[in-house]
Amino acid sequence: MDCPVSTGRPRFDIADLVRRHRAALEAEIPLTLSQRRVLSAIALCRTAALGGHVDVCRSCGFERPAYNSCRNRHCPKCQALRQERWIAARSARLLSVPHFHLVFTLPSELRALGHCYPREIFGALFSAASQTLLELGDTRLGARLGFTMVLHTWTRELGFHPHVHALVTAGGLATDGSRWVQSSRKYLFPVKVMGMLLRGKMMAALRELHARRAFASFEDFADPEGFDRLMNKLARKSWVVYAKRPFRRVDHVLAYLGRYTHRVGIANSRLVNVQDDEVTFRTKNGKTITVTPVEFLRRFVQHVLPDGFHKIRHYGLYAGAAEDARLAARGYIAPASPPPSVTSPAERTWGEQLHDLTGRDVHHCPSCGGLLEARLVSAPLSRAPPCALELAP
Repeated sequence: MDCPVSTGRPRFDIADLVRRHRAALEAEIPLTLSQRRVLSAIALCRTAALGGHVDVCRSCGFERPAYNSCRNRHCPKCQALRQERWIAARSARLLSVPHFHLVFTLPSELRALGHCYPREIFGALFSAASQTLLELGDTRLGARLGFTMVLHTWTRELGFHPHVHALVTAGGLATDGSRWVQSSRKYLFPVKVMGMLLRGKMMAALRELHARRAFASFEDFADPEGFDRLMNKLARKSWVVYAKRPFRRVDHVLAYLGRYTHRVGIANSRLVNVQDDEVTFRTKNGKTITVTPVEFLRRFVQHVLPDGFHKIRHYGLYAGAAEDARLAARGYIAPASPPPSVTSPAERTWGEQLHDLTGRDVHHCPSCGGLLEARLVSAPLSRAPPCALELAP
């Protein structure tokens, strides 16, 4: 997992790489409109270009500039507070039951198609995986499950590896609403059965998309038999669904969800060394990898999602429209432990949340401890990082 937020700031910043090497990247590969917008947002994040204010201490005269954030969901500097607010909002919806962690992975044969048509392929993966769980919940348990799914597209080396994480209730509300049906404590459903269902539903979705000519410009399908060859490969392949042991405590589920929902491909804290001609970052088990700055950015931008695409989705008992079913389910569940105590985001200021996450106090002067006063400025703030990038691509 990525390193936890520390009180100190990371030594290196992906934004600096974007500012220095974006032009070289665009000279090598064409970028989509979404990718260009993300790079522009990251480059301008927390710089004078987005405006800000100056924190001033009336007691001792201390001054500190503070710049606005870009709030882009792909920016590695803008996720911590959003993650905490999301966790607080989700705590009211989670059921006090064990949860299984499942991973549904897109086969390697479909990665090229996913590169070219991410909205269609990722949407089909969400649909196939969710239908698999809902169908098995109905046929095997006679119950309606609750689960949250999160799309990730990367490996620790920033390779393209689309997969969906699912946190699923260990049981569900009986289809007639009469009781809570508990699943096995060891496993939810057989992984081979889930894999076979996922394969069938995903292939059906691909055939439908192909019939609608959704892949009309895909090079491999220029050959009339190209699509059929791909389908034959997928049909022969065993689709493996990964399953972890269940989380028994709801607070553990919340913490786990929070780590996954707002994670981006790589955090600044994983950058080990940055030079003009190479970037070194941590991967797995203490290992590192070194690539050129342009290659680093190329790997980074391939994980930019299409505009408006929802990477976090809720189904069954956790769907937004299932409030009545959730209330009924709670009536049948004997809580094994008290529900997690999570303060509503509306009850705490962003400064208090930031202090909890980083230990940084934005309300008091670091020199004398006096209260800081925010003064808006219209002119660019001094000490802002140089930035020649435009907001619009």
